[in-house]
Amino acid sequence: MNGSLHSPPNFVAIKLKRGSAGLGFNIIGGVDQQYVVNDNGIYVSKIKEDGAAALDGRLQEGDRILSINGVPLENLTHKAVVDLFRTAGEDVELRVQKKTNHRNRPGDSQPGHHSSMSYLGILALFAGAVAILAIVYKRRK
Repeated sequence: MNGSLHSPPNFVAIKLKRGSAGLGFNIIGGVDQQYVVNDNGIYVSKIKEDGAAALDGRLQEGDRILSINGVPLENLTHKAVVDLFRTAGEDVELRVQKKTNHRNRPGDSQPGHHSSMSYLGILALFAGAVAILAIVYKRRK
């Protein structure tokens, strides 16, 4: 699966054959429309059912595409990457960094913010339970 024995396990080379519906996935990101805060990378936003990517099964939503046919996508605009995909030919090789759970996308909860909300929710439940126990304890006396 990996393009090289020396590649870290979360990096893969994926070869896709363009079908009648293209490669079968949508992308998001680029220097002009960051998907991840402070990251100009290109990410898979949607896998189209029955498309080349879905049939292959390795590319997943949230994966970062590092290169197309050996051309690095670093610091490119979204349109420039779309143009690269359009002119990539029938056989397309992608170098992909597999999705991790440490992403910070605009519109999503910030990891720290999400954790704070979870802690506040747990704290509120705990305070409620203590209040109920206090009421039950007072009524027993």
